[in-house]
Amino acid sequence: MATTQMLDLWDGQITTRVHQAGTGEPLVFLHGAMGLQWDPFLDRLAERFTVYAPEHPGTTPGDPDGIKPLDHLWDLILYYDELLSALGLDAAALVGHSFGGMVAAEVAASFPSRASKLVLISALGLWRDDSPVPNFMVMTPEEFVPLLVADQRGPLAEKLLAAPDLESEAGQTAVIQSTWSLACTGKFIWPIPDRGLHKRLHRITAPTLIVWGHRDNLTRSVYADEFHQRIAGSRVEVIENAAHFPHLEQTDRTLELVTTFLRPTSRDRPQAN
Repeated sequence: MATTQMLDLWDGQITTRVHQAGTGEPLVFLHGAMGLQWDPFLDRLAERFTVYAPEHPGTTPGDPDGIKPLDHLWDLILYYDELLSALGLDAAALVGHSFGGMVAAEVAASFPSRASKLVLISALGLWRDDSPVPNFMVMTPEEFVPLLVADQRGPLAEKLLAAPDLESEAGQTAVIQSTWSLACTGKFIWPIPDRGLHKRLHRITAPTLIVWGHRDNLTRSVYADEFHQRIAGSRVEVIENAAHFPHLEQTDRTLELVTTFLRPTSRDRPQAN
């Protein structure tokens, strides 16, 4: 089971909740725009790694103002650098999904030594006029779920499309929390997710794995190729029968790719003098 810790960051202005589970080499998971859900993918990563999963500022229930001290992208990158220091991680594997992939790439580009390895899963952060990223921030679930999920009748689509009980306090809270989580991440990607990351990707020195769903209609697989071309030595894996959430729709295949990639090799171990 995951435990949680609270960290005071940004000169005491932001209290961050971090979920942690497992043993082994450190792995930091950065979640997507809809907020952190501790899911089976993280459970199974925790069988092999010490997983740290921080909640993006403002997305922690009961602390909506946590996002306010961060005014722009550079604040955000510095904040995550502080977070890694507070966790005692000089270097760790960074795994980011969607918005979290953008953040992981920004941190790895700005502070190359922070990322021992980098995994980008359906990452945002780039823009192509020939394949624009739809503005999902203003879409209804009925509009954006078909962009995100390959199996429209599967459990993930059913979960994302489930109508909340607006007569109950829990249902109302869930809607407010989901909407605010989108707003807290949208602050750095709206109206388009291009904040100049393409100019910085060449600075990444960590071995990088890029994982994409073949049927992703939010960030189409052409973006996997774009990241690959801009990150030297990176590798792309496109997963069939998956869209924007390959780690949830095709968990076994995604885990196989990620854990094999993150497994220490002789090149990762310090050489004896």
